[in-house]
Amino acid sequence: MFCRVLCLLSAGMLMAQTAADPRDTARKALDLVLAHKHSELMPLFSPSGKAAYTAAVQARNDAAIQSWGAVVSIGAPAVRKIGASSIVSIPVNFATQIVIFQTAVNEQGLLGLINLTADPWKHPPYAKLDSFKEREVTIGTEWKLPGTLSVPNGQGPFPGVVLVHDSGQGDRDESIFAAKVFKDLAEGLASRGVVVLRYEKRITMYPQVMQAREYTAEAETIDDAVLAAAVLRAQPEVKPGRVFELGFGFGGYLMPRIAEADGKLAGMAIVNGNERPLEDLAVDEAQDMGQTLAQTMDAKDPKLAAFKVQMAVIEESAAKIKRLTPADEDTSPLLAKLGPYWLDLKGYDPAGQAKLLGGVPMLILQGERGFPVSMKDFAAWKAGLQGMKNVTMKSYPALDRILLAGTGKAQEADYRKPGQHVAPEVIDDLVKWLNQ
Repeated sequence: MFCRVLCLLSAGMLMAQTAADPRDTARKALDLVLAHKHSELMPLFSPSGKAAYTAAVQARNDAAIQSWGAVVSIGAPAVRKIGASSIVSIPVNFATQIVIFQTAVNEQGLLGLINLTADPWKHPPYAKLDSFKEREVTIGTEWKLPGTLSVPNGQGPFPGVVLVHDSGQGDRDESIFAAKVFKDLAEGLASRGVVVLRYEKRITMYPQVMQAREYTAEAETIDDAVLAAAVLRAQPEVKPGRVFELGFGFGGYLMPRIAEADGKLAGMAIVNGNERPLEDLAVDEAQDMGQTLAQTMDAKDPKLAAFKVQMAVIEESAAKIKRLTPADEDTSPLLAKLGPYWLDLKGYDPAGQAKLLGGVPMLILQGERGFPVSMKDFAAWKAGLQGMKNVTMKSYPALDRILLAGTGKAQEADYRKPGQHVAPEVIDDLVKWLNQ
């Protein structure tokens, strides 16, 4: 996701997650709210939550739910801690509105307030909603992942593309504050005659996966990307032999491994994908954050001193990752990941691996304002793939890490502004490449 260092560090907190998952409690509450079964919901509340969930609130929720139409899909829950409570947010895609269901779950597993809030995201201007339809699919059998298939209207068959997540606990829309990178891509491409499959990430749906000592990039991303390609191939609207995958960020970094594991891709697109190792990006991001804090804080501010200590830990951890050997498999977590995760990626050369795939067509797109995946990575891809045919590369001077247009250094505040979308020129270039 947007902040790789914070994602890596926050993932470590999941290692201590208990079996009583607040996600399950929140999802049960959501299902009861959607079914208007308020009497069954009441025992799940804490005393204060029960008092606040009045008949008037129930009636207001019922009326709003009815006005939004049928439920199209329910996304994966996201959790953040505030004090002793877990704040759980679940996106619900209704026929006419995306809504965020949010509740607080206390240490006893009881609910506090329940809120239903309209999502600020709106359809991009290039989405022609009457030109495609969407339906739900499931990826996998052991780890079942809900997915959305966006299918153009018409006879077809059409080319198809699977969207593969960045690092961190992303959802099927690759939501980053007010932006939804994958939802923009899906609607833009489906409006132009491309079948698109996006799905919930395994570690978002099943965070306990990250607790396994044998957890690697295969469990995080690769295995499910291969399963998703098989699901896409099975759709009657998809043209045989024309299934592609698009890797965003870390998904792009892993795309050569995904293509090798699948063995049948018509091509792979890498969008703002790092070519350099994850630990290098973590150091770059920490150093950049340190420079920003140094410019905005008093030199004596204890918060600045605390971050310098944290930055030193990140730099030391990155150096240790570089030195890992198979004998270090049982090392303590580094950047919130255990030894097997880093050993699996040690020595991985994305461009070099791509060269071994027998000329699988590649498209590499990079926003020049992107960070920490930057033009350094674009140059590394270019150098590593030199002499290879069927490779198309393009960078966009005005685009940032999540393909939004702007000027200057991208800021988190930019991503919180509603109404921003993946730039239309990216849709144009993808459509042209997928149909060539």
